Amino acid sequence: MNNKEKAKIILRTLNKIYPRVPIPLNYRNTFTLLVSVLLSAQCTDVNVNNVTKNIFPKYNQPRHFVKLGRKKIERLINKIGIFRIKAKSIYYLSKILIEKHRGKVPKSYEELEELPGVGHKSASVVMSQGFGFPAFAVDTHIHRLAQRWGLTNGKNVVQTEMDLKSIFPKQYWNKLHLQIIWYGREYCKARKCYGITCKICKSCYPNRKKPIKTKKA
Repeated sequence: MNNKEKAKIILRTLNKIYPRVPIPLNYRNTFTLLVSVLLSAQCTDVNVNNVTKNIFPKYNQPRHFVKLGRKKIERLINKIGIFRIKAKSIYYLSKILIEKHRGKVPKSYEELEELPGVGHKSASVVMSQGFGFPAFAVDTHIHRLAQRWGLTNGKNVVQTEMDLKSIFPKQYWNKLHLQIIWYGREYCKARKCYGITCKICKSCYPNRKKPIKTKKA
């Protein structure tokens, strides 16, 4: 079975399970989406949402976080991993947005990735979910499942992103990104399936008997 054939199986299965796919992170505007994505590094979306539900109703613009200052931001997010580093990034990116972008989140990968704490994956999430641009952000779930489904060699997340973009049509990227994340959390988990028990793995590799070892993101 080639990648195009597997892609059809994957799309058909995911669209049946997730016809409408929820966005895991809660946010109020593009700026709070950016903050949530930054906070989600090495942290679960559930934990991020539990913290931001008490922040975003009052603080949801760059000027709010600049006025708060780093120490107060730290206190607001101290239940999140590496909160001091993240507070520093939020404070300085808020300053940059005010000074260079009139308080608005920029609509380009280059400008987003120049912001403190924002890498390519985070920029991809903002571009797709915030602005609707076709993007395929690769997180640990997508990197793992793409390997189990034989769509990439798993060399690194950059290679995985390139491989997935070459296999799936651009119009599916934004929804598919979310669908694979949910499927990885609910059906093809890191410490379950191992490439042999979930519906998609069995459909793509019906004769596979041995667990698949995947490279970490």
